[in-house]
Amino acid sequence: MGSQHTRRAFLASSLAASAVAASAVAAPGAAKKKILILGGTGFLGPATVEAAQARGHELTLFNRGRTRPGLFPNIETLLGDRDPDKGEGLKALAGRKWDVVIDNSAYYPRHVKASAELLAANVSQYIIISSISVYADNSIEGQDESARLATTPDPTVEKITEQTYGPLKALCEQAAAKAFPTSTTIVRPGYIVGPDDPSGRFTYWPVRIDRGGEVVAPGGPGDPVQIIDVRDLGAWLVTLLENRTFGAFNAAGPKDRLRWGDLLEACRRATTAKANLNWVDGAWIAKQGEEVFPIWAPYQGETKGFHLWSNQRAVRAGLKFRPYGETVKDTLAWYKSQPENGRTKLAGPTPEKEAALLAAFRQK
Repeated sequence: MGSQHTRRAFLASSLAASAVAASAVAAPGAAKKKILILGGTGFLGPATVEAAQARGHELTLFNRGRTRPGLFPNIETLLGDRDPDKGEGLKALAGRKWDVVIDNSAYYPRHVKASAELLAANVSQYIIISSISVYADNSIEGQDESARLATTPDPTVEKITEQTYGPLKALCEQAAAKAFPTSTTIVRPGYIVGPDDPSGRFTYWPVRIDRGGEVVAPGGPGDPVQIIDVRDLGAWLVTLLENRTFGAFNAAGPKDRLRWGDLLEACRRATTAKANLNWVDGAWIAKQGEEVFPIWAPYQGETKGFHLWSNQRAVRAGLKFRPYGETVKDTLAWYKSQPENGRTKLAGPTPEKEAALLAAFRQK
């Protein structure tokens, strides 16, 4: 309840600005659409809902009613389960018509197949939120949507792990495309960041630098990094449905290459705390055998292209990015707006682990 109240308070302070930004990218003369969102109350869902409402569209949410069920009391919510074999399954969707469905809770191809096949006769566009993780090879810089997709030896597996997440997302894409062969829109985001992020990954950096002291900065300041603000992604999804844009798109930003050092400097500018960035060799960090630091990936070997996916198709289709400094500032403000005993758990090392890594690197 506390996090729900906090989110509403944070949104209240920025709703007017968000509405102006969202309407600014609306398609000229866009007709009012009936939109079904599978999910809708998590992270990307609310950002999409707010953008769609600001642009005058009609919304229906379908979910289990477990995640912040009272977040949108004035929007129709249908209860059920993505798994057609659990409880009432997808029965609440049967016989209903919408212009477009946004599937932002697609994790298992069996679930996507069931929803897409059920809706195919009554919906004219299926937008599925996939992931950059669908790609098989992250070692090549500048790849586009034609890059090879990851596969799994067992396409029926329904357990999310580091090894299965990407291949299962790829199979979800294929299930949607099979049911909507000419009207599927596949969105492959990189790291989705910004206010309300439950993962604590990106949030770790502005919060850590706001704490001050000796900060371990992995890699080098020239390493690339790609992020997308959840509010920009949500607004763009609405643009895609207004324009009936189909195909696959890498939703990774900003438009031009972003340096890791510049992003961390933006974190320093967002606070008055005294923080000293200690750049620690990326190869050495990688050899520690742990994925200690969130967002960053070694700019070498099998992850050299991880933060350098081409976003040209998405930009041509209307994807716009706010300044990354704004995302940093707003994320820190949102984090601090939460009650101290209910704040989002941060990814990244504990202070003790970070200090130990820095000491070990200096002694090596």
